[in-house]
Amino acid sequence: MAAIYQAVNRRASSLACRLHSTYVRKMRYLNELKEDDSLCRQAQTSGTFYLFHNLSPFLQKAGKKYLVPQLGAAEMKRILEKFKETEQWIEKSVLIGCSDEHVPHFALDLGALEKSVIESELRGSFTDLRKALFVVDGNDSSLLASAQSLLRWHDSHQYCSKTGQPTQKNVAGSKRVCRASGITYYPQMSPVVITLVSDGSRCLLARQPSFPQGMYTALSGFCDVGENVEETVRREVAEEVGLEVESLWYSASQHWPFPSSCLMIACHASVRAQQAEISVNSLELEEARWFGLEEIVEGLKREPRSSKQDDGSFLPWFPPKQAIAHQLICEWVKRQTS
Repeated sequence: MAAIYQAVNRRASSLACRLHSTYVRKMRYLNELKEDDSLCRQAQTSGTFYLFHNLSPFLQKAGKKYLVPQLGAAEMKRILEKFKETEQWIEKSVLIGCSDEHVPHFALDLGALEKSVIESELRGSFTDLRKALFVVDGNDSSLLASAQSLLRWHDSHQYCSKTGQPTQKNVAGSKRVCRASGITYYPQMSPVVITLVSDGSRCLLARQPSFPQGMYTALSGFCDVGENVEETVRREVAEEVGLEVESLWYSASQHWPFPSSCLMIACHASVRAQQAEISVNSLELEEARWFGLEEIVEGLKREPRSSKQDDGSFLPWFPPKQAIAHQLICEWVKRQTS
């Protein structure tokens, strides 16, 4: 009877596995790693590692492409032994995902070690994340952004805000706990709206003094406490360019690691053409202006290097395709030309 019961259970379990998609199985596995320290510690011995140095990711150049290498656990151990570091360094890593085959991915910051020696050993370089996001492919850029945000959060939340006592991270890095107060801290993101304003035939783009020369993008701003997305869009447009939004609609969202971990909520907004005179808030922006369809189409083709003219001025160019502002601009172009 027991053998029959076990066989039935095995068939039921097999059926359940077939019914669950690869995505569901992967998400459940990741959740298990976050909740079970011993399971996650075991996963570190078979996982792959993305390296950072003071929050800058490690890249390798292959021809004209930049790759984000994944170091196996054995290679990671060899590197640490070369630096006479113990394997306890692995405990500082954070879980950032896994493959469809359930190979876990971790991020590890080696900021306390000599950067040039690591670069020479692994034949690559640690690159500022802002530059890295625009030279690697889309999947890698998303993973690097998430990894840096999580590493940064752990670095800035080592003490309890109530007791001042040290907090301890779990093995996966999905939370930190203050043993003195019992408070559990979880990584958080700050909501930010990014809005492309249109008066029907034109769209409005702006720039801040800190932007690269010639670059224009959509308006953006943090949500205030108590605001919903619609209220934030209307307030930010009024504050920054002195226009009153007539209607708005949601487009998409994107995690963005700057200045810290942000959730970019992308929207389109329309204003009346008869009330479209811009009044720039100089405390927020250096410049804001309307762009017609032809100028937008030309700007999308233009790269930063090709924007400088002979007289030293710069032609307008826009954020690259990895940024959600690029998606908003392309959506606007599509509506204008459809």
